[in-house]
Amino acid sequence: MFSRFGIASAVLAVLAVAAVVCGGLAWSRHSAAEAERSHQSDVLQVAAQWANTLVNMNAENVEASLATLRDGTVGELNTDFEAVLGPFRDVVQKVKAATTGQIDAVAIESVRRDDGPAPEPALPDGLAERTESVIVVANATSQNAAGKPQARSWLLRLEVAEVDGQLLISRLEPLR
Repeated sequence: MFSRFGIASAVLAVLAVAAVVCGGLAWSRHSAAEAERSHQSDVLQVAAQWANTLVNMNAENVEASLATLRDGTVGELNTDFEAVLGPFRDVVQKVKAATTGQIDAVAIESVRRDDGPAPEPALPDGLAERTESVIVVANATSQNAAGKPQARSWLLRLEVAEVDGQLLISRLEPLR
């Protein structure tokens, strides 16, 4: 009833369908991994830019820098911005320091999505689609009014939250 060619054709058709399905799955996984890497790259860039503004704050640009920093925050950090960074402004203005710094390293420490466990959330439940904890290492040299240069190393943990498609800093934690 079935010839050898008919059976071989049916087997080849099944193999072709399986190959197309496997190819589709591989492409889907590749696209998802590529999108994740792109998102993480954006997170690292946002954290680096925010930290760069912080470590390069001078007496001349302190108000503009603080405005830029505040615009990039959300949640408690935005609400308590003056309490967190106000004393820093006062010190920079008082010593009239000229600071130049650079970001040495930025790395993602952890990722939390809105459907996963989040210890001590910096934002109310459901506000952020996902939050990455980022470690930033920076070095800066400050020269005060007396002209004495001082080197300072920065080790910061920043939480970068995705809120309505925008990446914002939701927590700042200096590390020692």
